[in-house]
Amino acid sequence: MNLFNVIYAGSNQALSAAEGLLKQAIEEKGRDHKVVFPETAYSLPIIYAATGLKMTTLADLEGAIGVVKSLIVEEPRLEQALNAGLATAVSAEIIEAIKYALNETPYDAPCAGHITDATIRSLGVPLVTGDIPGVAVVLGKCPDSETAAKVIKDYQSKGLLTFLVGDIIDQAIEANVKMGLELRVIPLGYDVTSVIHVVSVAIRASLIFGGVEPGKLAEHMEYTKNRVPAFVNAFGPLSELVVSAGAGAIALGFPVITDQVVPEVPTLLLTQKDYDKIPATSLEARNIKIKVTEIPIPVGFAAAFEGERVRKDDLNVEFGGSKTECWELVRSRDLADIEDHKIEIIGPDIDEVEGTPKRLPLAILVEVAGKNMQEDFEPVLERRIHYFMNYTEGVMHVGQRDTTWIRINNDTFNSGFRLKHIGEVLYAKMRDEFDSVVDKCQVTIITDPEKVATMKEADAYPKYNARDERLASLTDESVDTFYSCLLCQSFAPAHVCVVTPERLGLCGAVSWLDAKATKELDPAGPCQPIAKEGVEDEIKGVWSAVNEHIAEKSQGAVERITLYSLMEDPMTSCGCFECIAGIMPEANGIVIVNREFGATTPVGMTFGELASMTGGGVQTPGFMGHGRYFISSKKFISAEGGPGRIVWMPKELKDYVSDKLNETAKEMYGIDNFTDMICDETIATDSEEVLNFLTEKGHPALTMDPLM
Repeated sequence: MNLFNVIYAGSNQALSAAEGLLKQAIEEKGRDHKVVFPETAYSLPIIYAATGLKMTTLADLEGAIGVVKSLIVEEPRLEQALNAGLATAVSAEIIEAIKYALNETPYDAPCAGHITDATIRSLGVPLVTGDIPGVAVVLGKCPDSETAAKVIKDYQSKGLLTFLVGDIIDQAIEANVKMGLELRVIPLGYDVTSVIHVVSVAIRASLIFGGVEPGKLAEHMEYTKNRVPAFVNAFGPLSELVVSAGAGAIALGFPVITDQVVPEVPTLLLTQKDYDKIPATSLEARNIKIKVTEIPIPVGFAAAFEGERVRKDDLNVEFGGSKTECWELVRSRDLADIEDHKIEIIGPDIDEVEGTPKRLPLAILVEVAGKNMQEDFEPVLERRIHYFMNYTEGVMHVGQRDTTWIRINNDTFNSGFRLKHIGEVLYAKMRDEFDSVVDKCQVTIITDPEKVATMKEADAYPKYNARDERLASLTDESVDTFYSCLLCQSFAPAHVCVVTPERLGLCGAVSWLDAKATKELDPAGPCQPIAKEGVEDEIKGVWSAVNEHIAEKSQGAVERITLYSLMEDPMTSCGCFECIAGIMPEANGIVIVNREFGATTPVGMTFGELASMTGGGVQTPGFMGHGRYFISSKKFISAEGGPGRIVWMPKELKDYVSDKLNETAKEMYGIDNFTDMICDETIATDSEEVLNFLTEKGHPALTMDPLM
């Protein structure tokens, strides 16, 4: 096998297929026919990253064909072969783009095809925290469905995000592998060219999180190599097209591991014929480290199960969800009062109850003790119950405190999962993740209705109320320390998040208490204290100590930020923010849009288009990424007048923040039901119509000082 000849043959095949399909599409639709992947601000991402040009029509793709041809230089050298692999990637993107040009929905379930920007942004947090430790691309066909399922489930059990291409999709279906984004096993498509949709994910990570400029292909390739932990498994006979696509993957820094005999390239192209060893070989080739906590339960446990939903037709037992009482509490105790690893069940277990589905009240009391444990850490540990429960295969957990809703499916029950296993999960993860503050842990699980009710009044509510009072007293003025969060620097090297009591991390996942606890748990870790010293402007939120910290931690990329201003040196973003705020000059206010909203906003841009202006650690005055909870803070753009500047939000977001935002507006402006003055998409999205609505309502932004 002459590897170079095979790669070039595959590249030329891809080029020929792209040229032929483009010619056919132009004949059918015309050269001006629109070309676009749905819900992305990056046009055709591979071509955009390589050339800096946005492809918008079929005519534009004729120029992209020229890019492909320029990359194919048939010389027996590795550099030229890898360039030919990139040519195959560009050809594949052209082919896939034409599919979408000819058919708005070219992919049917279970195949996903193109992955939207919003989905990529939603994966940002688990990628940087390591809940998704890597990305596996599995293409081709295993010897049988059982082998395919074994490989896929191995990756799933380790929390990897796994994409499937080709016949392995049917093998996974045959073996009853549960698939979907929520389970982090995503079938892309049956054609080899559909693999470009995962390459697109990697390239858009460079554009979204890394802030690498379009047109700088070498920098994008450096980013994907160093910061996107992906690899490829190529199974079954390798066609010339597959080999050439593999060369493209290697060019991006993704090693290829195959079950076929090939001329090996150390660390880049490897043969592994033992399917039991393929996952380990792949992880080692990409240097992905998996931390496994052994938990004695009869079902799988991994972050990949986090999004699993238990539907009504698969429901075995249910707690809460307005049907029964259900609450959870983490409480700190003295060391002498805790019996480590004690798991006590009070009331009937789930196999002692009849009915379809079974319904029980439930209380989960986790008691912890440790020399370094602080009462402020209790809610931090308590919020992790949500994740630990959801990491359990076949278990769904929604809500918190006394609004918890838990479901267990039939397969998990039939595997022998019982209430004690909930205790095992919580014990193991509390001791593992919080080992620096938790020296002992015991778990009590109650299903006795009378005890659930009485303990809620006697134990849970007093704790909840005390915490609420404590949180209400935590303001930026009441503390002498802020914290930085550097978690996202693995993807956005220039970004530094500054977390204060009134401004949580822009991802929505890190509060001031979380950051404080993280510092205690890992003194040299991602959250570091910033002394609140050297005040320069309290209104805008400028401290010299904060700027010195920012400059140091961003390696000089950013030298100055304001914490409370949108227009002057706004805080940087990585790209996984929950919301983005942007000015609407004609309304003298701002619009806020959350990443779940896919339509166009009154400023003429979608969330993705707005977000493309501010991610990757850059500062763009007038635009700012932030978390949902920051919207109702009195510190939200307080330099520009505060939340009273908000003139438009999607209805879902408006409803989500309305109670607290109305309270803030009442306190700051004396306005009742302020959110009734905020426009949403059910009222208007056209800027003129929005302005008419604001005028009719007497919105305060219209009489504030000019923004610009």
